[in-house]
Amino acid sequence: MYIYKQMGNRYVVSINNHEEIVKALVSFCHEMKIESGVISGIGAINELTLRFFNPDTKRYEDKTFHEQMEIANLTGNISTLDGKVYLHLHITVGRRDCSALAGHLLAATLSGAGEFVVEDYGEQVSRVYNPDLGLNVYDFEEYNEH
Repeated sequence: MYIYKQMGNRYVVSINNHEEIVKALVSFCHEMKIESGVISGIGAINELTLRFFNPDTKRYEDKTFHEQMEIANLTGNISTLDGKVYLHLHITVGRRDCSALAGHLLAATLSGAGEFVVEDYGEQVSRVYNPDLGLNVYDFEEYNEH
């Protein structure tokens, strides 16, 4: 699914062609026991599902694209939700006509190279569902007593 090289608390991860990026990154973080950190990356994809959060309905609206695209930027963070790896990723991709698509990344399938850097913060950061927002947010209650 991927190969990697570790340098201190950072990993350079090359995901195999035709793999789904989010699935591979979740698997990598699980294997390395990474419970907080950041991810960045570039590459090429041919299938993309973006999510847009609608604050009125408190629901995500998904849209899928099937075409060759370049990842101009993938950025996000790593935490846990209910004890499992939780990735919050955003992506900007370039299309053949040089226009761009951007949003919350639900899924993307590689069609070419996929190069990512994962930084491990070395401790757990948890999330909890906030019903007022309709989102999973950081849970710092145990750390911050105000």
